Amino acid sequence: MHPLHDYLARQLAEKLKARRVVVWYDPRREFGPFVDELRGAPNTRGAAASVALAGVTAKLAEFDGSFLELRTVAEPLTDGDEPEPLLLYVPGVRPDPKSSVLLELEKAGGTYDRALKWVARQVLRKRYTDGVIDEMLAPERVSYDDLARAASDTSSAEPPSLLKAIFHDVSGNDALLAAWLVRAARDPDIEAKEATRELIKLVRSRLGLELPADAPLAKLRSVTLRYVLGSEFRADLRCPAPASLDGVPSPATEKEQEAIRDLARRLRTMFADDYAPLADRVEAELGLRHARIQAEALGAIDTFRFEERALLTHCGELVASQRFAEALALVTEREHSFWLDRDIARKAQWEACRRMAELGVLATTVRAAVAKAGADPDAWVEAYTASDGWYRLDQAQRRLEAWVTNLDEEPSERPLGVVRRAYEDVCHQMAEGFTKALSRAHWAVSAGLHQTKIYSEVVANRPRPVAYFLVDAMRFEMGVELAERLPRVAEVGVRPAIGALPSITPVGMAALQPGASSSFSVVAQGDRLGARIDDAFLPDLAARKKLAAARVPKLADLRLDELLSLQPSKLAKKIEGAQVLIVRSQEIDQAGETGFTFQARQVMDTVIDNLARAIRKLSTAGVEHSVITADHGHLFFAVDRDESMRTDAPGGDQVELHRRCWIGRGGATPAGCVRVAASALGYASDLELVFPTGCGVFKAGGDLAFHHGGTSLQELVIPVLTVRLKGRESARPTTAGPVTASGLPDAITNRIFTVTLQLGQNLALFSSPLLVRPLLIASGRQVGAAELAIEADFDRATGCVKLAPGKPTIVAFKLGESVASLRVVVQDPATDAELYRSPTDIPVRLGV
Repeated sequence: MHPLHDYLARQLAEKLKARRVVVWYDPRREFGPFVDELRGAPNTRGAAASVALAGVTAKLAEFDGSFLELRTVAEPLTDGDEPEPLLLYVPGVRPDPKSSVLLELEKAGGTYDRALKWVARQVLRKRYTDGVIDEMLAPERVSYDDLARAASDTSSAEPPSLLKAIFHDVSGNDALLAAWLVRAARDPDIEAKEATRELIKLVRSRLGLELPADAPLAKLRSVTLRYVLGSEFRADLRCPAPASLDGVPSPATEKEQEAIRDLARRLRTMFADDYAPLADRVEAELGLRHARIQAEALGAIDTFRFEERALLTHCGELVASQRFAEALALVTEREHSFWLDRDIARKAQWEACRRMAELGVLATTVRAAVAKAGADPDAWVEAYTASDGWYRLDQAQRRLEAWVTNLDEEPSERPLGVVRRAYEDVCHQMAEGFTKALSRAHWAVSAGLHQTKIYSEVVANRPRPVAYFLVDAMRFEMGVELAERLPRVAEVGVRPAIGALPSITPVGMAALQPGASSSFSVVAQGDRLGARIDDAFLPDLAARKKLAAARVPKLADLRLDELLSLQPSKLAKKIEGAQVLIVRSQEIDQAGETGFTFQARQVMDTVIDNLARAIRKLSTAGVEHSVITADHGHLFFAVDRDESMRTDAPGGDQVELHRRCWIGRGGATPAGCVRVAASALGYASDLELVFPTGCGVFKAGGDLAFHHGGTSLQELVIPVLTVRLKGRESARPTTAGPVTASGLPDAITNRIFTVTLQLGQNLALFSSPLLVRPLLIASGRQVGAAELAIEADFDRATGCVKLAPGKPTIVAFKLGESVASLRVVVQDPATDAELYRSPTDIPVRLGV
């Protein structure tokens, strides 16, 4: 036969395989010659003929003026549960979906009603472009036989497509047009083979653009590209188009507009590297960057680069106007913009705007809830620590500030200032309300475990060996995040505890010691402040270590950084025989107390990851059970308190003065402060304590944005995590791991940088996505992690990325700590098995 017959036979065969019975309406009697070819003999009225359709044997019954006669022929053939395939050909009749005599057969089976020209176009596209096909199909009376000849290999109405021969490595008209638009490399072939006329026909047929026949190819390309991108942009606008687009014709039909959208989308996906400079050129030619278009009128498609920048500015304005939910919706809508997926610096700016909007939304929600909180301190603690509690406000603030410190270009000052003030205002309102509730309740809170009972009620009851992590200044929200960073196979519990006052390190760390549940006071001995447990005075670390060693048999003591840096064999030897292993972390408090806010923000996030890493490392060494808690939390604002929030110290017999608490005897209670006797807190002491009721500080010297010692929820509520993680052998990377990396930098010169990860060289082994945790490791410690992923699922809570088999994924890492060198490591989050490790250390040269 011929290609037209073969294509139509395949179409009908597929229908018959799926539905068994097909009613074929041919209102214009266009397919009579095909039916004759199929039958191969004269039509026998009142009987069905056996025919072969692309390997399917079927019965063919034809309408010849009587539907009843056709039904009489069809009914015996459709009686069984699995009737023989039956094709009912109905020429000269249009389908009637309401009253057709064949309606029952149509419902049980299916229908076919394609027009001849539609069928022919699908076949002819194998040899011709749409412009040529349009001319072939233009005559009103073009017949099946005419089109059969045109589709045949041996005879045709037109020579085969010259353009298809020139662009032999692409498939389809749109791909051909896209390849021509982005590159001029094949222009000499188009001119030499005189294919320009065919190209002009194709542009007119697909896009509706009339191109001049005598213009050079470079001009035709420029005009077409301006038409495609300009039309896509104009159709996407929610306002009248700027005057600079008046010279760009408008497509006449929706079909042409859809073809333009498809072609522009194809340009961005197939030729991403070429698209950016081409779009920039058209943007400049049309003067769009300086056109006065309101950002909210820009549509959902970022055709041009200026749109992304205008929308980011608009997003900042929404934040600055406290329209936080609208800003967050805009960021969510635009996070997969073409321009953002190709420029990590711009994506980082949008991420900053997202975090500002999230913080603003939470600040609004929490402010409303705090205003209704009442006078019960237990209710305040419960509201703060619930699964959807107020602690999420602190988490959002920390994540924003940590992100901002790593940007080469800080976000706009105004929106950042607005959300910072919103956070501080809520914190102040929260601190005042909670302090008043505490005072009315005589400083008693029963909602959470008291800090002095953590050892006796949690640690002492855990199976041995147990690791007891004492993390200086880890506030509740950080504990929740730590729980999220642990492997999914871990058994994890998180509960709040109420810290001892004042919320400073010597007091809080002493409250975590064995024996604190039965005997604990805050006292002054000589000129030193400390805690007393029984007869032991504990003013410092040395005294606390001595107490713990005396009360806990088979005790081992390690610093967090020491644990992380030890080789597995040396760690096993260090903790051999230990029943309780104390792990101390001072990184958060040390970073905050230095006064270098910028560096402190960078360090704090890595502490959470390193605690998770230490727990996993200990489980491999045989320590399955861990308890993680803190001496106190903290307040950490963007900048130090201004003069209006600094208060003179009470004076009197001062023992110690901290930014958030005064300890001594006598003096005057400043305005905006509250005084409490140590005895009212249950201490056997004559000391008095004075705290600011809000978020203010005493004039204690120094320049700090990081504070603790006071009575706010952030300072006083601490996390208690209980973890059971069964030990697993730590898997080492192999020479042919499942994950590969490319684009590793020769040196790291920015805190945010990208690496491309890919799952599986052998796709037969990796047919489904794989969840991985990309990390930055230096000397056994985690110093950074993934923060963004382009065109891949990214879990912001756990830092995990879902890699699709065979698809390169760009991952943006954020370096938290300044180190000399590091390696990129990719882990399986469920087992900690290393799936990839960069082959050599990558030097870090920030500022280069």
